[in-house]
Amino acid sequence: MTEPAAATTAPGESAPTRTTVALADLPSLVGTTFGPSSWRTITQEQVDRFADLTGDHNPIHLDPEYAAGTPFGGTIVHGYLTLALVVPLMAEVVEVTGVGTGVNYGLDRLRFPAPVRVGSRIRVASTLSAVTEVAGGYQAVFENTFEAEGLTKPAAVAVMIVRYYA
Repeated sequence: MTEPAAATTAPGESAPTRTTVALADLPSLVGTTFGPSSWRTITQEQVDRFADLTGDHNPIHLDPEYAAGTPFGGTIVHGYLTLALVVPLMAEVVEVTGVGTGVNYGLDRLRFPAPVRVGSRIRVASTLSAVTEVAGGYQAVFENTFEAEGLTKPAAVAVMIVRYYA
């Protein structure tokens, strides 16, 4: 089994800058945008594996011949596969230190405005929009916008809530 494709920086592209912030300082960064991350290519093999893991075998994701006859012109990436890449892509651009554990608490909003064609490259930019104290740590709200190369609309927009515990 091959490993998922790593994020890539092509010649002429700059590598992402990672901001490292101590947990106690997180509130001071509200309004800050982190990223964009590196570009990450999503392959048909990754889409096939995701379909097997989730049981979502819609031919729009798996059957190039079928998908060629749709308005998308080819297979498209599962929206939730795109969303799942938020963790490694965000890790490229923001690191919170002094955390005993961090957990995904949920989403306030999730949209997939434009489908991502298999073989496309995506990246994410993340804006810290709120930080509130919770017992033992902080709750942070990140507004994540996924860009797919060549698309004018975002591939996904996800308002994600993360809890960081000291």
